[in-house]
Amino acid sequence: MTTATCDVRLPAHPRLWNRDFRLYFTARLVSLLGDAMLPVALLYGVVSLGYGTTGVGLVLAAQVLPFAAFVLFGGVLADRFTPQRMMVGADAARFVLQAVTATAFAVGHPSLWLLMGLSGLSGVGTAAFQPGLASVITQVSGDLQRANAVTRVAEAMATLGGPAIAGLLIAVSGVPVVLAADSATFAISGICLLMLRLAPVARPASRESTWRNLVEGWYEFRTRTWMPSVILAWIVLGITVWGPIRPLATILVTGRHGASGLGLMWTGFGAGGVIGGLAGVRFRPRHPLRVGAVGLVAWSAWPLTLAAGLSLPMVCAGAALGGATTAFWGVMWSTSVQTHIPAAVLNRISAYEIAGSLIAFPIGQALAGPVSDAVGTGVALYASAAFLIAVLIAMLCVPAVRNLGARAAENESRPEPARR
Repeated sequence: MTTATCDVRLPAHPRLWNRDFRLYFTARLVSLLGDAMLPVALLYGVVSLGYGTTGVGLVLAAQVLPFAAFVLFGGVLADRFTPQRMMVGADAARFVLQAVTATAFAVGHPSLWLLMGLSGLSGVGTAAFQPGLASVITQVSGDLQRANAVTRVAEAMATLGGPAIAGLLIAVSGVPVVLAADSATFAISGICLLMLRLAPVARPASRESTWRNLVEGWYEFRTRTWMPSVILAWIVLGITVWGPIRPLATILVTGRHGASGLGLMWTGFGAGGVIGGLAGVRFRPRHPLRVGAVGLVAWSAWPLTLAAGLSLPMVCAGAALGGATTAFWGVMWSTSVQTHIPAAVLNRISAYEIAGSLIAFPIGQALAGPVSDAVGTGVALYASAAFLIAVLIAMLCVPAVRNLGARAAENESRPEPARR
């Protein structure tokens, strides 16, 4: 990497850990921890009720599908009613829903339909919550890149610690306690977000229709060439790389190294995420998407180590590279979106970004089994690595992506207000 591409010197920036960012970070940390605990509890709880792996899949799908269907409307409503109100309301709703789920497990044998319904409503709540993250962080931090980076570190740490905590609580107290703990994380998150002191931002006129707001958000999204170019690349990668890696890695590593080997691999991925987030704190590239995409080429080491049948330490090292490059790219991408998109449309554009990025994951996961059965798991993983490199090269051939420069957000260029 040349000095023209990346300046590794850390300039002076406004103080990161102000009151509002501490509240925001606490909200995200506990929420992410709950999110990491929940799948373990649902997996164990649904299977223990006798619904099997099919039941687990139905309950998880019942959350994903409403999220995908409503996330665009979540962006519109966040722009119209402010993201803080939407996020606090979503946390309140999910607190109640998880409390009901915990009670259902505690007092009886909940039906699969009840669990699917509660999971679906929780997906709607997540769709109302998620689009506001991008704009709230711009209001609570004077240094967006460091704010995104430490949030990524928190996400990686939650991914590492959440399943272990959930497993311990299940062993000691049972599934209802884990679900109750997850419910409590939404309460803590909502209270922290409610306490934020956010400045008012421009909002669309209330007389405008939801459809008009959606169309305006789509126009703002598609007219920035770098955004649809990256999201299109992510849809292709979701089908060919990000989606298949979990089921294919699970099959290979479990077969060769058992459950403990699988746990070590995902621990390596989480540890890599911490390293990638810390790298996002330190390095400030002049062209963040260019540097982030070049770094993602190293992600291919993970499927290649699996396909080549290398030792468990090598597979764990590949997973760590995957986690580190994913986290670093996430910091570069989030900061670029937050600093290049006007505040008045940021939530709607974030909703399109989220929908486009995530829609392909279930497709990739669903296709992983049939494709690997047809051509072999190793061949599928080699093809996955090749797709990754080819798509990243194609993405970097787009001048708007390659040349997008780093930009300071408005609140990064202003001095901090004097504290009384």
